[in-house]
Amino acid sequence: MKSKVFFKPCTIFDPPLLSKVARELFEKMIEEEHIELLEEVPLKVHFGEKGNTTFLSPACFDGVIDVLEEKGIKTRFMDSNVLYRGSRTTREEHLKTAREHGFTRIPITIADGHHGEETQIVSIEGEYFDSVILGKAYEQFDQFVVLAHFKGHNQAGFGGAMKQLAMGFASRAGKMAQHAGIRPWVKEDKCIACETCLEYCDHSAITIDEVAHIDPELCVGCAACIAGCPTGAVAHDWSGENFIEKLAEYAYGAQKDKEMIYINYLLNITELCDCVGRPLDIIADNIGVFASTDAVAIDKACLDTLQEREGSKLFEKGRATLVHAHKLGMGSLEYELIEI
Repeated sequence: MKSKVFFKPCTIFDPPLLSKVARELFEKMIEEEHIELLEEVPLKVHFGEKGNTTFLSPACFDGVIDVLEEKGIKTRFMDSNVLYRGSRTTREEHLKTAREHGFTRIPITIADGHHGEETQIVSIEGEYFDSVILGKAYEQFDQFVVLAHFKGHNQAGFGGAMKQLAMGFASRAGKMAQHAGIRPWVKEDKCIACETCLEYCDHSAITIDEVAHIDPELCVGCAACIAGCPTGAVAHDWSGENFIEKLAEYAYGAQKDKEMIYINYLLNITELCDCVGRPLDIIADNIGVFASTDAVAIDKACLDTLQEREGSKLFEKGRATLVHAHKLGMGSLEYELIEI
């Protein structure tokens, strides 16, 4: 059965205009799909890494917030901490970056705590995982609006709704499981034996003499030490095998037993994702905004439309994510594109 994907063209990256477009799509989808909004509906967003200039500014989401507030529905921005050292590594840093980027209209919740320690386990039946590790605060809610910037990603091919689910709902340990699936180690030439990592490890897996050492038998792969190390001495392998399929399984786990509304912005299209802390070149023309209740269908519609407009196989690597998600029963590879 084909899933409905709603689309409105927009060739100018103008946040107030995009806010109006998103509102129109949101209201249309609520009507067409007979969606009953709950008492509180959080917005899953990406706050943008410090130094990045092409992430979606919060003004793009005002129209969606207006609809919720007019209906008396509470909302908040939500995300989880990143795995690497950056401006969103701990809750305090993450909140600071979000506010600096203008996300001040509604409350913000960082779902996995100060440094990734607040988690929940969701059981799935996947090829690579039998459970996924997500930010604990997400379990409080049954319905979300997932707002995604569709653009490139060096490992996933592209980032859209699926990546917002997989990486955005995952705790730091969940992100590590997708990227590597192995335990971290210490780069001895960078370690200064400051003992900061000891404060972050809740499993007594780290000992220190001249440098830190991580016991692989005691380490649970939570990656808190990566967040805590001030010199970037704790490392892991970013090139994990079957990353695309693992990402699909985490996306499946994130939306399990939840009601999701997806809005993808296919504008400011860059080769890399909004986690990159520097300005990025725009590599394709702006296309518009998409909305659906099916993460697989909306990402496929964005990918198909982008490739058709560009006359290329841009971001083709990411199509495998959609195929694996479909195999899991997460969504449809067939869709009806409804332009409004």
